[in-house]
Amino acid sequence: MHGFSSKNISNFFVAGLNYRKSDASVRGQFAISNDQYSSILQLASTKHLSELFILSTCNRTEIYGFASNADELINLLCSETVGDAETFRKLAYIKKSDAAVQHLFAVASGLDSQLLGDYEIVGQLKTAVRFAKERGFAGAFTDRLVNIVLQSSKTIKNTTQLSGGTVSVSFAAVQYIKENIRDIKQKKILLLGIGKIGRNTCKNLADYLGTTNITLINRSPEKAVELARELGLKHASADKLNEEVIAADIIIVATNASTPIINASHLLNTASKLIIDLSIPFNVDDEVRSIDGVTLINVDELSKLKDQTLRKREADVPKAKMIIAEYLIEFEEWQEMRKHVPVLKAVKTKLSQIHTDPLFLPLYNYDHTDAKIQRVINGMATKMKTVNQKGCYYIEAINEFIAAGTN
Repeated sequence: MHGFSSKNISNFFVAGLNYRKSDASVRGQFAISNDQYSSILQLASTKHLSELFILSTCNRTEIYGFASNADELINLLCSETVGDAETFRKLAYIKKSDAAVQHLFAVASGLDSQLLGDYEIVGQLKTAVRFAKERGFAGAFTDRLVNIVLQSSKTIKNTTQLSGGTVSVSFAAVQYIKENIRDIKQKKILLLGIGKIGRNTCKNLADYLGTTNITLINRSPEKAVELARELGLKHASADKLNEEVIAADIIIVATNASTPIINASHLLNTASKLIIDLSIPFNVDDEVRSIDGVTLINVDELSKLKDQTLRKREADVPKAKMIIAEYLIEFEEWQEMRKHVPVLKAVKTKLSQIHTDPLFLPLYNYDHTDAKIQRVINGMATKMKTVNQKGCYYIEAINEFIAAGTN
């Protein structure tokens, strides 16, 4: 871990922007790639910021972490983005302490998603935290918080209808195609990008549309080859992009480029096409909308589509919130016990010293000493959880240990 200030929950912040106050074109200015993420974490260590992670998806960019104030996190994040810190602050929400914790619960459950109940966020959260942890920026607080948040999200998914029906942008794309394109099996589909969203979209195309008339192109060609083989699809190399774009009836773009990979020059003198851009920032230039016969749909437009199960999902929002409240209590209890750790460690050290003190040698039974110490500490922790009387429990723990040692 890298050094920082207080890890008290009062120093825990989230600063972010999402679909509520910014459209996809603005969010694209603050999207974070892995290279940018890595650079931000390297810079964080020089700023004495030690525990943080960044969640960057098509709907949001958020930075969570411990800092003296939220501006430290915002400036850090925007040091690597196309957009500037001033613009970010104008559009951002900032939460601290318990409110920041509650926000993460809402995000992971899909309650704060552009598509209510979107469960893809769970995988994105896991990836974001793992990236930070591998670089030494996720400590005990982050580990515990994210673990409980994911437990809450899983319970909500398994016991409510919040994730019923259309639950992700990738599935919404498939639903849009199903509702707007006839003779789907006769249409040639080109899918660009085989990351998490691209892979999910591909499987949904095959499963729900029943078509294998799909060609895959990916920057790392081996991933396209592997998925094509798995699902019985076609694949092409990136240098065949132009001709594959011309040949396709439907193009789905789920790439992670910093600039558009499809523009008007790719589509001149071609037949009518549907293009769905799932990328943030946009990877299809908006100028293609001006081309006759070309329909371009982006993530914001997809999110406005309402499927028939929306009412069921909305009806289960109160139930989801109740589940979150239960897991919040569990996290708060862990937080409270965390305050006692220094005292418990001090007592454990003292008990370890006592059993080797010459004063007690004639009376002391050394069998299973470590286990006896741990039993005493566990008992002390339980009592402190109910009523905090540190001094009394300190003396009581020593007496209990000495008594146990003579038995």
